[in-house]
Amino acid sequence: LHPQTLWRRLWPDGVGRRRRLYGIYIMMNLPEDPMMLFSVINMKLRDSYASLDSLCEDMDVDKKAILCKLHSAGFEYDSAANRFW
Repeated sequence: LHPQTLWRRLWPDGVGRRRRLYGIYIMMNLPEDPMMLFSVINMKLRDSYASLDSLCEDMDVDKKAILCKLHSAGFEYDSAANRFW
């Protein structure tokens, strides 16, 4: 069975991001807990991404869902600083 076929069978909705590492696909999910999500998103924005749009596009996640979840916990996105506060 080809790795991509296996990936599609296990995760048909494509949730999360997959990376190819020595022929193995690794799924990277974001945490469900708003405080953990806040921490992970800010770390990724600081270290790897120039904007929330690029993070969402690269990780195949819904920007609106992240904004809503973090807004419900009291956080707002500051595009000038490229972080949630």
